[in-house]
Amino acid sequence: MSRRLIAVTALVVAAAALTACSGSSTPESTAGSGESSASSEFGLAKDGTLTVGTEGTYRPFSFHDDNGAGELTGYDVEIIEAVADKLGLEVKFEETQWDAIFAGLDAGRFDVIANQVTINDEREAKYLFSTPYTVSPGVIVVAEDDDTISSFADLDGKTTAQSLTSNWNDLAAESGATVEGVEGWAQAVELLRQGRVDATINDKLTFLDYETTNSPTGLKIAAETDEAGEQAFAFAKDKEALVTAVDAALDELRADGTLAEISKKYFGEDVSQ
Repeated sequence: MSRRLIAVTALVVAAAALTACSGSSTPESTAGSGESSASSEFGLAKDGTLTVGTEGTYRPFSFHDDNGAGELTGYDVEIIEAVADKLGLEVKFEETQWDAIFAGLDAGRFDVIANQVTINDEREAKYLFSTPYTVSPGVIVVAEDDDTISSFADLDGKTTAQSLTSNWNDLAAESGATVEGVEGWAQAVELLRQGRVDATINDKLTFLDYETTNSPTGLKIAAETDEAGEQAFAFAKDKEALVTAVDAALDELRADGTLAEISKKYFGEDVSQ
């Protein structure tokens, strides 16, 4: 049983005891006390509301749709909304530039970051993380009819298109490739489709999103890295109770297929585990 459920149960017992003594308790007052207790235990910025820091410009994870309403949506947005629903909390999104998002968490402007935050040692020293809800390796992307590359060793002597400041650039160079510098994925994939480079290395999610929105692309995955990056919700160090509750909600959403359903909507396959 989660700490939140224990707290709510204790409140119900206490309310029943008061009713026996005074006969003056109402269902409305009991429910209100339960919500206040949960908010207090979780240390939320606003009672009854999970305040979420996100970019709002990071497609397909957190962005505004093009259907005219311009509503905030995306993979991370839908997952944190499902988590909040499990916890009986409203959701309020605070859109923040990536460079300022952790400062906002530190300042208590929001309770959690939902923005594809990769777990690493440096961040774990300063923040708490939920269990991962995204798992994604790096991949080599090549033309669909190219059978000359099936491993990272095969990049030796080939030409790849990479952003020079990315870790994928380092991996390409370590694999023996000649790197053509580009500004990002869009330029890299354009050079690849034109046949001006042999391959590009990037996150698998980036490729899956591109395939989902632009299919058929004439491209394929030739190889994947052995290790995968893990992305999770990030919290301040004093949010242990909230992390425990969020993890329990994620377990339920994984078990009932919700995470897989949201994954397939945006990427065509389950990237949640």
